[in-house]
Amino acid sequence: MTYQEIKNNKVINTYIKQADQSLAALGYTEHSFAHVGLVAEKAGYILETLGYPERTVELAKIAGYMHDIGNLVNRVDHSQSGAVMAFRLLDNLGFDPEEISVIVSAIGNHDEGTGVPVSPVAAALILADKSDVRRNRVRNQEEPAFDIHDRVNYSVTKSELKINEAHSLIKLKLTVDTRYGSVMDYFEIFMQRMLLCRKAAEKLGLQFKLMINEQQLI
Repeated sequence: MTYQEIKNNKVINTYIKQADQSLAALGYTEHSFAHVGLVAEKAGYILETLGYPERTVELAKIAGYMHDIGNLVNRVDHSQSGAVMAFRLLDNLGFDPEEISVIVSAIGNHDEGTGVPVSPVAAALILADKSDVRRNRVRNQEEPAFDIHDRVNYSVTKSELKINEAHSLIKLKLTVDTRYGSVMDYFEIFMQRMLLCRKAAEKLGLQFKLMINEQQLI
């Protein structure tokens, strides 16, 4: 089964939609099709660029697309509940057990609280997920009501994740409008995520660099 078939699966899409609605009720930023689609494509880009087999790239995309369905259960431990949900869905769709293992372990390890880059697919998923910072993830457009997550995401006017030609480093380059959020705001909520990104990059044989407004910070 292909990534495109997973994207077109009505059951999986229902869970993604409902999980995002649960997060909306809690005041979280967007975690719906825009987010999971971007994460899937970025995870695929990372492994494809590094020369991984086509099917491994496809599994990374599938993991990226399904990684946040656990938010349907609860935001707490959503990576683990999402992994369990993904196991049942993929098993019912007839996936090979080895491929299920790769996808489920990646989903179960993508959150910075408990995650570890246990495989190349898990590492790619972590980097793709944690680099999705952008203005249009903010649901609430009333600036006086912004919390710190709204401020940080709204302040990012451009986000780019790229691997260099030598395949020695991966760089997350952000352009931040400091009228809405400071660099310190970013580090207050993202430091643990960036440290996990560094571990994920190392798993792939890369060095991780974070650039904000042309200044290297990690």
